[in-house]
Amino acid sequence: MIDHKVWRLRNRHRELERMIRDEQRRPEPNAALIQDLKRRKLQVKDELFMAEAGLVPASIRPSY
Repeated sequence: MIDHKVWRLRNRHRELERMIRDEQRRPEPNAALIQDLKRRKLQVKDELFMAEAGLVPASIRPSY
């Protein structure tokens, strides 16, 4: 399960990176779109770190 999640997150991270690069190469890049893509990429990076470390975000961790 975790391996699949890591694989999916890595692919999403690469996809966002490509989208940012493509937008930056346009004659008139959309700065707001680039900012949003970078924010989303950072969120994916955080999720990827957690998944690779085997950690569960506090928002879904069971409380005892």
